[in-house]
Amino acid sequence: MGHPAPISQPPGTSTAAPRLRDRLTIPVLASGGILMAVMQTVVVPLLPDLPRLTHASAATVSWMVTATLLSGAVLTPVLGRAGDMYGKRRVLTAALGLMTVGSVMCALSCDIGVLIVARALQGAAASVVPLSISILRDELPPERRGSAVALMSSTVGIGAALGLPLAALVIQYADWHTMFWLTSALGALGVAATWWAVRESPVREPGRFDVLGTLGLAAGLVCLLLGVSQGGQWGWGSPRILALFLAAVAVLALWWWQQLRAERPLVDLRLVTRPRVGLSHVAALLTGFAFYANSLVTAQLVQAPKATGYGLGLSIVATGLCLLPGGVTMLLFSPVSARISAARGPRVTLALGAAVIACGYAVRIADSRDLWMIILGATVVATGTTLAYSALPTLILRAVPAAQTASANGVNVLMRTIGQAVSSAAVAAVLVHHSSLVGGVPVPTLHGYLLAFAMAGAIALVACAAALSIPGDRPSGDTRRAGGATRGARDEAMEGA
Repeated sequence: MGHPAPISQPPGTSTAAPRLRDRLTIPVLASGGILMAVMQTVVVPLLPDLPRLTHASAATVSWMVTATLLSGAVLTPVLGRAGDMYGKRRVLTAALGLMTVGSVMCALSCDIGVLIVARALQGAAASVVPLSISILRDELPPERRGSAVALMSSTVGIGAALGLPLAALVIQYADWHTMFWLTSALGALGVAATWWAVRESPVREPGRFDVLGTLGLAAGLVCLLLGVSQGGQWGWGSPRILALFLAAVAVLALWWWQQLRAERPLVDLRLVTRPRVGLSHVAALLTGFAFYANSLVTAQLVQAPKATGYGLGLSIVATGLCLLPGGVTMLLFSPVSARISAARGPRVTLALGAAVIACGYAVRIADSRDLWMIILGATVVATGTTLAYSALPTLILRAVPAAQTASANGVNVLMRTIGQAVSSAAVAAVLVHHSSLVGGVPVPTLHGYLLAFAMAGAIALVACAAALSIPGDRPSGDTRRAGGATRGARDEAMEGA
């Protein structure tokens, strides 16, 4: 791979502006991550009413979620690679811009086709977190990097916890388009703040962009995730689903072959297959599975009608408030995760986080009838997720050269996304299989929910074992040299200014 190539800071920049920008870099990047998670979550309370509002079928409306999932999975590694090559701030700003454009389109239209396209554009924002983490590596000194990366990783959970009650409140008391106008304004503010406050990284990896690899990865991921996300609706044994899975295997196998022979591959598979990197990706997939089941099942459980014997019949606003303590916990525990990683290493933090997630599901299995126990169990799972998600990018940063951090973290986020998609399909299959009629409507049984908790807890324990099997996570010599080159290039640029 190419050597990091420093870029110069624009001439004529005052010394006061860089100092102010340095202080704002972390808050601006973190707010971008929170906004991205909020933007992905706000559509959830709308889903039951969208068929009426858009005059479309429920199956068509579900594509507002599927489109975001597919585009986010495809664009995250692609934009990460583009950031390494053309500038991370530039690509980050473009991703936030696409997210904002998608929000404006949602605010202006009631046509389901336009809404689906808009949500696909918003999927580009999934690359915000890996790009931001890469910028933090390049711009911050080592003593500040760990806590900043931990906070950036936690923004996904924080934003998701904030987005659900916020969207429910807006929808309850205002027209649903108001919600998208609000997110559009926040998105535009985020774009402007990022362009002004975040310095362009001095590390680049020159070369030609791998267009063939991008198309191959996109085709393979679309086939895979479309099959996973639509299997429950179309039937897991249906010809369409089987054809999608066969196509995914064939396309991704050809893509792997092409990547190994490409001079400048989209994904450096030789790096991915190293145990320290590969096992980190496996742990990310398993953790994503375990984490996502918590949000899915908790929301359905507390909204279940009281006639089921276990449901609480809560509104969507009250449901969002039940998940809010988990978001606050993620914010509070992100610095704790950084301290544990600094003292014991991110591998230990990841394993501890996965174990805490399993403990949270044990609480859910012990009691899922009392509201306070439901909130406690969900909050414990959120705490473990904070520890695990905060440790994953640190593992990647220590295992890859500085010039590949955005693309490597993009692949790690992709693995989390795949884990979440598989979790959604698996939980749905369990709950559909264990359901009974309540008032003539099929509703999952409490036994089905407990099985889903047990499944997610078992996956969390497997993630813990995968984390413990990762080799020592000390930074490699080439990574340290790359980091030194990064800081040296930045210092030279500052002196020149």
